[in-house]
Amino acid sequence: NGPLSLQRAQTVHDYLAARGVPAAQMSVAGRGAREPLADNGSEQGRARNRRVELFLSDRARQPG
Repeated sequence: NGPLSLQRAQTVHDYLAARGVPAAQMSVAGRGAREPLADNGSEQGRARNRRVELFLSDRARQPG
């Protein structure tokens, strides 16, 4: 699940960058099974856990 989670996040990053969002102001992280919102024992729970979260800030990320 980890690589798939990271791939999903990277796809969203690339989509936003292609539409003008500065890539330097975005970071990508895959959460995989480490941070589920719902029980993975049901299809409904697994569907809920397949997500991308965006966190917005009023300042640019500082290098380093």
